[in-house]
Amino acid sequence: MSKSLYVGNLPWSATEADVRDLFSQYGEVTSVNLITDRETGRARGFGFVEIADADAPKAIEALDNYSYNGRNLKVNESKPREERPRTSRPSYRY
Repeated sequence: MSKSLYVGNLPWSATEADVRDLFSQYGEVTSVNLITDRETGRARGFGFVEIADADAPKAIEALDNYSYNGRNLKVNESKPREERPRTSRPSYRY
C-alpha cells in the first residue's frame, strides 16, 4: 500500500523527476503528480506524491519545512478532496 502526500510551496521550476528524486531518498515513490494551471499550463506550486506506507512518516518528518531551491516545502498526508456542489456556469462559446 501507499500513502498520498501533499507537497506545497514547490518552486514553479520543479519537475516531476526533481520531486521523485527528492522523495526517493526516504522511500519507494509510486507516483508524482504536479498540478498545473488548465489555461496556461504553468505549474501551480503544489502536487502529490504516492509513497510506501511505511516510508511516509519518515518523508514527512524530513521534508516538511525543508528548504528546496529557496522555498520551504510544506509536506503532510493528503486529505480526501471535498465534494463541492456542481454549479452551472453560462457558456460563452459561440
